[in-house]
Amino acid sequence: MSEETIDTAEMAEPAVVPGENGDSGERLPIGLTEASLEALLFVAERPLTRREIASLAGVDRDTVDARLGDLEVSLNNRGVRLLVSGDRVELTTAREAGALIARYVGADAIRLSPAALETLAIVAYRQPVTRAAVERIRGVDSDYTIRALLHRRLVVELGRAEAPGRPFLYGTGFEFLERFGLTTLEELPPLDVDVAARIAEEGGSAIGPRVPEGRLPDAGS
Repeated sequence: MSEETIDTAEMAEPAVVPGENGDSGERLPIGLTEASLEALLFVAERPLTRREIASLAGVDRDTVDARLGDLEVSLNNRGVRLLVSGDRVELTTAREAGALIARYVGADAIRLSPAALETLAIVAYRQPVTRAAVERIRGVDSDYTIRALLHRRLVVELGRAEAPGRPFLYGTGFEFLERFGLTTLEELPPLDVDVAARIAEEGGSAIGPRVPEGRLPDAGS
């Protein structure tokens, strides 16, 4: 260990500009490097928004976007990946490391019933979608299945539809991307032509191209 004495109090808070009345004032910009961004996302206990990162570092959104792009490229062949969902970002383990990590934590890959997997696929490709739309596509009641997926955080509530009764709109969140080893929804595999057509009949379009033999990727740890 180094013999240098580190003032942890100084590390915990960035420098501030004193106010005229002796108040703490505003934080000085400390900049944002690729390395500092990686460290910040590593210690964060939840996904961070670009706005939060910009505020913490005292930089503009363009700088945050540039550093995120740099970090995404740097992590491309490493054991962690940059996970992006809308405006939020976080670090996650690489999909190819899932089997080893699962063995370490003593957990098998998530297992879904055919009904749950079918429902999850519809939500993933059609989102935002109501339960009624899911049921019309599947042809069966899906209340229990959706509630089970919500409990596992593979499906999340995105808000309410502007329709009679204001039904909930469902979609996928970070847990879905993490479990299936994806960084964005654009990485979803292409849908089967017939399935894509059924989804389109419900007034929406599926994410990504529509060619035969599409399916969800295997879930990771």
